[in-house]
Amino acid sequence: MSNTVIAVSDVVTRFGQNIVHDGISLSVGRGEIYGLLGGSGSGKSTLLKEMILLLRPQSGEIKILNQNILTLSRTDTAILRRQWGVLFQAGALYSSLTVAENVGIKLKEYTDLPLRIVDDIVRMKINMVGLPEHAADLYPAELSGGMIKRVALARALAMDPELLFLDEPTSGLDPIGAEAFDNLILKLRELLDLTVVMVTHDLDSIWTIVDRFCVLGEKKVVAEGTLNEVKDNSHPVVRNFFGGSRGRLRSRNGK
Repeated sequence: MSNTVIAVSDVVTRFGQNIVHDGISLSVGRGEIYGLLGGSGSGKSTLLKEMILLLRPQSGEIKILNQNILTLSRTDTAILRRQWGVLFQAGALYSSLTVAENVGIKLKEYTDLPLRIVDDIVRMKINMVGLPEHAADLYPAELSGGMIKRVALARALAMDPELLFLDEPTSGLDPIGAEAFDNLILKLRELLDLTVVMVTHDLDSIWTIVDRFCVLGEKKVVAEGTLNEVKDNSHPVVRNFFGGSRGRLRSRNGK
């Protein structure tokens, strides 16, 4: 693929005797919303963690923005990490910090910006994700599940990244909240020219906002492409994912 932002080649991941990935390969193009799909235990979140350097595979290659992240120096790794933002499944907010402090923590740690400028950026990011201004002074315990996701998203966007990694971004949200969050991701992708990689089980997200995706199963990528290219794939893992009652219902009601 031309203009590839992420290229995963022949990645093998092993925990003791347990092989999670046995030759995973995929590619993500600039500006795409790309989904990592598969059943529980298929290694979706593990692969995401490898992409953001929280885990290291046993072998293979992962290139992000044309750099092999597995061979970078510590200095170059620190620089590259500033090019992406991450939203973890449960938000991973610091409970002892306010919303504004959570959103601004990387700006204070990694930049020399005056506090006044940091505060302005934080307020802008909070507004960008659709939170009211007064939310800045709240603590995580005072937030709803949907608000926690939006705060975590604002924090992920604080450093103006090129890449956004999302781990189950609509997990735990009601259907209305999940749809609103999906629409927010689409809006931000266009506004900020983001490339988005997301782990998801949400069939509505797959039908409505994901451009391309891969399906992990049997330690491999068993299918990759657009929804129309993948959903009729005959592989059992793909059939199980899209062929159940929820998948058939969504197919009838979807695009």
